[in-house]
Amino acid sequence: MRRRTMMSGALVVLAARGATAQGTRPVRLVVPAAPGGAIDLIGRLYAPRLSARTGATWLVENRAGGNNTIGAAEVARTAPDGGTFLVNADIHLMGNRVTRGLTYDPMRDFTGVARVATSPLLIVGHPEASRARTLAELVDQMRRDPRHYTLASSGAGSMAHLAGEALKRAVGAADAVTAHYRGTAPAINDVVAGNVTLMVAPPLSAAPLVASGRLRAFAVTSATRSAASPEVPTVDETGLPGLHFTLWYAVWAPRGLPDATAATLASHLREIGGEAEIARRLSELGADPFTTDTPATFAAFLAEENARNGRIADEAGIQPE
Repeated sequence: MRRRTMMSGALVVLAARGATAQGTRPVRLVVPAAPGGAIDLIGRLYAPRLSARTGATWLVENRAGGNNTIGAAEVARTAPDGGTFLVNADIHLMGNRVTRGLTYDPMRDFTGVARVATSPLLIVGHPEASRARTLAELVDQMRRDPRHYTLASSGAGSMAHLAGEALKRAVGAADAVTAHYRGTAPAINDVVAGNVTLMVAPPLSAAPLVASGRLRAFAVTSATRSAASPEVPTVDETGLPGLHFTLWYAVWAPRGLPDATAATLASHLREIGGEAEIARRLSELGADPFTTDTPATFAAFLAEENARNGRIADEAGIQPE
């Protein structure tokens, strides 16, 4: 216990002073996904800047597999001494709802530090098969003939999946079919091909296809328009107010991280997110920096998000596999 306290305290002091810590052990930033994806890129974007601020070397370690649960499980087993952190996406909260035999609880076994980036989603469809040009027309058509519509999902429990299930229920088309794929690319390709009708998709994947006319964008699932697709109206503007679903990326520690350590790290993350270069690099991923979280606000957000996602999962009959 004394060693844990000393390490946590050392991290706080080094972070506050901006000192260089010769001999300080590296800090592991575990990415529970393969290299090259959004989570990995965000981790590698923030790690060197955290090194500069804390005086310790932050090393990104990829521990991919199991819907991001293998890396998360490794962090959950680690001592909360400020030496290991997790950078993950919103799918983290759905771990025990989509993966059977999970060895940790996504809410109870971690200390949330802060969100670092967010990205809205686009409701898109095949230009002809969707039978609509606007969201209002789409809602009307889905209510009239729900079984005509199939929604592609990038994976069970993903934010896109949850948003699609919420969309079906919001418009009275719960009988519309959901087709699950292993990732965004094969899902959106089948929408382009007309094999499925609709998808709720990230702007990074959908915006170029919308611009080329291969997909039609009906709305963005946020209260404000997306910088990646500013011409697309929001759900609030087009008749489905409150249907807000946003991809988000955040940093966690093992449960028990001292409050002071979490607060100091959250402060560093906010400062890094305010850098112009970070905003530019995140925009290339279709995301925006999130720079207002404290551990307390993140905890409140997690509780609300977990409750909402749980309700949708229950309504949609999502079961662990």
